[in-house]
Amino acid sequence: MNNDEVYDITIIGGGPAGMFAGFYAGLRNAKTQIIESLAELGGQVATLYPEKTILDVAGYPQIKGRELIAQLEQQLQTVATEVKLNTTVQNIKQVGDAFEVITNNGMTVSKSIIIATGVGAFNPRKLAVDNSDEFEGTNLFYSVKDLDHFKNRTVLVAGGGDAAIDEALLIESVAKQVYLLHRRDKFRAMEHSVDLLTESTVETVTPYLISELASEGDQVKITAKKMKSDEEMSMVVDDIVVNYGFIAQDDALSGWEVHPEGSRGKIHSGVSGITNIKNVFTIGDVADYETKQALIATGFGEAPLAVNEAMRSIYPDRRGPVHSTSIKR
Repeated sequence: MNNDEVYDITIIGGGPAGMFAGFYAGLRNAKTQIIESLAELGGQVATLYPEKTILDVAGYPQIKGRELIAQLEQQLQTVATEVKLNTTVQNIKQVGDAFEVITNNGMTVSKSIIIATGVGAFNPRKLAVDNSDEFEGTNLFYSVKDLDHFKNRTVLVAGGGDAAIDEALLIESVAKQVYLLHRRDKFRAMEHSVDLLTESTVETVTPYLISELASEGDQVKITAKKMKSDEEMSMVVDDIVVNYGFIAQDDALSGWEVHPEGSRGKIHSGVSGITNIKNVFTIGDVADYETKQALIATGFGEAPLAVNEAMRSIYPDRRGPVHSTSIKR
């Protein structure tokens, strides 16, 4: 096989961590491809949380998800890394010291693999109310993709984590009134987020769980049951935004012949992304080790470590960079 057809690094997954790994691999002059099953880069951030305010990226006091992905795309375009969208990895086979990467669009060969699939295929955890699907797309949403839709409207956000609070605060900037309903008295979020919530005009409704939905003209009537009680309350709102997290599936990964050790949809690795299979690395949310924190900032830090480990392994005679500024001038 012509060496021009062999990649040094194949990155599987085009979320933030995969995108930054692709950029850094380009700085190392590695022949690199990013394979992404969706029609666009950005992963969960672009698909579910484009309007979410992200606070854990160094250099940005705050940045919206869509803006971060746009910056990462611009950064990626400065190097020669190839991006293959609408491409699903169906299998990976080890052939000698290399890997055959088999996709729905053909097969390529790579000297190393970096798995950056995040949580795999993901779907929002749905509201457990019998007729909830009747309101989806009109009054019921599982992410905030069009902030203007909520302008001057009364909105209830359901959920108790960082993402739910972020969405409530985001919608508050344009809505007439925002409620945040959670089944516990305390929110499962970072202290700073809870402080911002306390200082806002968002009205919290706890500890309640939505039990019924009913049409009320163009609006929706919500009935919620108080936890550990028979007490109920109801309110009429224009929109409901549910943020109960998402259900992840790693079915594709489990079907590969080259399958690193892991559990519960995660891959066991060292901090630098090394797995139990030589020249197979993992970064981002799919990577799991003892001190792991599921942050975008963590994935950004893991990316150059994995790239450098890959390059050290496949090119042991090539001296690696001492500092990022020594790569390009």
